[in-house]
Amino acid sequence: MQPATAKWYDRRDAVFIEFCVADSKDLKVNFEKTKCGFSCVGGTDNVRHENQIDLFEAIDEKESKHKRTDRSVLCYLRKAQPGTPWPRLTKEKEKLTWLKVDFNNWKDWADDSDEENYDQFSDLMHNMDGDNIPDLEDEDSDDEKMPDLE
Repeated sequence: MQPATAKWYDRRDAVFIEFCVADSKDLKVNFEKTKCGFSCVGGTDNVRHENQIDLFEAIDEKESKHKRTDRSVLCYLRKAQPGTPWPRLTKEKEKLTWLKVDFNNWKDWADDSDEENYDQFSDLMHNMDGDNIPDLEDEDSDDEKMPDLE
């Protein structure tokens, strides 16, 4: 038995864990207030995987869910206190060799300045009227004919 490789990322209301096991069978996912358990048989070698995670903070185990695909099992852990960022998935600061941060899905939602900047840019574009657009048809001084090269 060995732990499954997993990736995780944080969102405002939930934490997501993706256990990367292809063709999983005999799947068991257990959500408790401060723990998450995962076990299955998977891969081409039919290896038994088991992971037990003591979570950084409490979750709402009744609202937490999982979804199995052919390539992985994605777990949605609903935070008991939405709006609280998790700096790590586990209670302890120890580094787990099988657990990585999913930077492709990570979003620093505590800093929403990108969305705010986009909204300001969008408002600016909508407030521009046609009178402020420069006329690109006019010739300017540096459009003079260049002398031929010898």
